[in-house]
Amino acid sequence: MEAQLNSLIDAVRQAGADGRVLRLRGGGSKDFWGQSLSGDVLDTRVYRGIVSYEPSELVVTVRCGTPLAELEDALAEKGQSLAFEPPHFGQGLENGATVGGMVAAGLSGPARATAGAVRDYVLGARFINGLGEHLTFGGQVMKNVAGYDVSRLMAGSWGTLGLITEVSLKVLPVAPAEATLMIAGLAQGPALDLLHRWGGQPLPLNASAWVRDTTAQPVADYLFVRLRGAVAAVQSALGKMSADAVALGAQVQQMDNAEAAQDWRASGEQTLPFFEAPAPDACLWRLSLPQTAPVLDLPGLDHPSQYIEWQGAQRWLWAPASAAVALRALAQSVGGHATLFRASTAHAEVDKIAGVNTPLDAVQERIQQQLQKQFDPKGVFATGRMHPL
Repeated sequence: MEAQLNSLIDAVRQAGADGRVLRLRGGGSKDFWGQSLSGDVLDTRVYRGIVSYEPSELVVTVRCGTPLAELEDALAEKGQSLAFEPPHFGQGLENGATVGGMVAAGLSGPARATAGAVRDYVLGARFINGLGEHLTFGGQVMKNVAGYDVSRLMAGSWGTLGLITEVSLKVLPVAPAEATLMIAGLAQGPALDLLHRWGGQPLPLNASAWVRDTTAQPVADYLFVRLRGAVAAVQSALGKMSADAVALGAQVQQMDNAEAAQDWRASGEQTLPFFEAPAPDACLWRLSLPQTAPVLDLPGLDHPSQYIEWQGAQRWLWAPASAAVALRALAQSVGGHATLFRASTAHAEVDKIAGVNTPLDAVQERIQQQLQKQFDPKGVFATGRMHPL
């Protein structure tokens, strides 16, 4: 793999010498996201493979171009997993997600609110900066205090700070017990209140999702909750949580685990019916809010239904790009922010003029510029993917 690594280093150095911009790309499963896709593509899949895996130490070190599916299969053989359930948004070993892309995107799945985010599991990383220097930060243990926590800074950087070549991740054993409750008949407000009440109790609540099924007659509200943990803890929680929901007039049913697993995966991969665009000009918006944020009033939207995850902290909705100002003001009013996650199929580039991310204030913008200047003084990775250049 030394030759492949050197080819990546040489490509970065040459781009810096030529004044060219590079766009780092693995399987391309997340090409839909971002402000723009400018720059010459540098394919990271040439540098792949699991460097080391110590199941007893709960640590794995992987090269950037390794297919995420390959890593997950290796962990599953040992009864372990990535607790944050990263989405793939692509299938197969060749056009699916890569480990480097997983870290660079920083996206987490249904268990994020309780298990933590991608960055919480990054122990160390090696990456190539804009000068073509191959740097190492962090290590392979949780209690590492050697210098700044730069390795975790790479999580969610979308390839704008450097090319991640290797990453060491903390992994966890698969929970011994799992169960999913489907609770019908709870409107959004009572569902959020119930989730907040459960969140303050010692319950093995792992994931939640609330949605209104507008295709049903009459329209029906559903809350799904997944429990994970010790067998006794899950069994005890099933009885208590079912009783709490029934007391509110809801109907409760325990789902088959195999069926529920497919639904939770579809939730993370955004293949549920909710994630089908209701109109050609509809954009998928992601509202990142405090868990305790109230039900939001969404006036003036043609498709006001929402899909709510993370015990209320992540809320998806469909709205045109023209709703950007109103949605961002609404999210900021409760301490959150709004992201244009998927532009419409009709005119994606025009939609993104509204800004994929909430515009930075003066202080945030200065910090961002200084970070990029330190990591990438020649602007090799200045793709403008996170914010307009």
